[in-house]
Amino acid sequence: MTLMLDLRYIRDNQQAVRDAILAKQLPESLEALERLLITDEEHRLVRRDLEERQAEHNASNKRIGELRRAGQDTAALMSDMAALSAEVKRLEEKERGLQQSIDTLMLEIPNLPHESVPYGASEHDNVIDKEWGSKRAFDFAPKPHWELMNARGWVDLEAGVKVTGAGFPVFRRGGARLVRALQAYFLDRLADHGYEEVIPPLMVNAASATATGQLPDKEGQMYEVTDGFFLVPTSEVPVTNLYRGDIVDQADLPIKLAAYTACFRREAGSYGKDVRGLNRVHQFDKVEMVQFTSAATSYQALEEMTAVSEGMLEELGLPYRRLLMCTGDMGFTQAKKYDLEVWSPGQERWLEVSSLSNLEAFQARRLLTRARAGGAAGKGKPELVHTLNGSALAFPRTIAAILETYQNEDGSVSTPAALRPYFGRDLLE
Repeated sequence: MTLMLDLRYIRDNQQAVRDAILAKQLPESLEALERLLITDEEHRLVRRDLEERQAEHNASNKRIGELRRAGQDTAALMSDMAALSAEVKRLEEKERGLQQSIDTLMLEIPNLPHESVPYGASEHDNVIDKEWGSKRAFDFAPKPHWELMNARGWVDLEAGVKVTGAGFPVFRRGGARLVRALQAYFLDRLADHGYEEVIPPLMVNAASATATGQLPDKEGQMYEVTDGFFLVPTSEVPVTNLYRGDIVDQADLPIKLAAYTACFRREAGSYGKDVRGLNRVHQFDKVEMVQFTSAATSYQALEEMTAVSEGMLEELGLPYRRLLMCTGDMGFTQAKKYDLEVWSPGQERWLEVSSLSNLEAFQARRLLTRARAGGAAGKGKPELVHTLNGSALAFPRTIAAILETYQNEDGSVSTPAALRPYFGRDLLE
């Protein structure tokens, strides 16, 4: 099992790690940290004793050989050797148990926030970093997207309940075509920016979920199926794991990947006031960006990825704002995170459509994804890469914003200019 943060760093910077955990509002991780530090100290003491006993064992073994070659009696020394061997075995078992405890506890220590992340206790402390676009002024009362879609038969929520359950919408006719158009549009734009398209599996094993930080942090949000598999909560998980255990060539960085998948989440808090229509569903489509970069370029990559998602929202003509997430609303794995929210005129509220995160070396340490000149066949010490991911974009709320922004008084919906090449018509039908 690999570790998320460097244990030596934690050992040497205990108060800084405590402060970071408190800033992320994760008291359970603080308890894990204190247990980790105690276990680590005990492990080092046991390891020291083990090495001393192993050295004594080796010296005794050598001495017995010398005595035997000289024809001398070794009975007494052999008796002492047996006791020493038993002690070495006991210490080895204890050392393995302590190491396993350290590995488990390390999984409960979150990533540390970047110095540019503002302190905050909750979503109310996020910082509005940018706003773009003007909210459309309507000369009629705009409808929410669920009324528009229901009227035209574009989404069938009741059929989804019958087939599966609440939160599994069925798109039909114009709604299904809009999903297909957005898929093509998003992937085409990412290809323009140098992203390689991949189609990953929709299920991952526990090792993959652990490597990207979904386990043990988000097991309650994922759907676990048979054979130890989990339905993907985001394509970040399978795509990032494509390079698990690999040493890539530094010359190949950045590695830029894009994937369209369905995503499956139980969505904690899905029974609140914002669950109508497509606001919060358990199955949804999303195009995801993933990057593997050098440590020196990862924050530049975060800004570039954010600009890609923002550019698509601007092409779609959707007013949006960028939030710099505070420490308490950033998440377990992120070092820095932006959220993009679009304006929903039918609901008169902002809807999150993208999250973009730099995880620095947090995932790479779990993944054991490293880089060096020449890759696996190269020479020199490989260095951990940095990983980043971002939505480009999540479909349900993007669809909601498009329908509500481009609706007409008669209930029809105009096609955004950016999507007309994919629809071939002025109205979404």
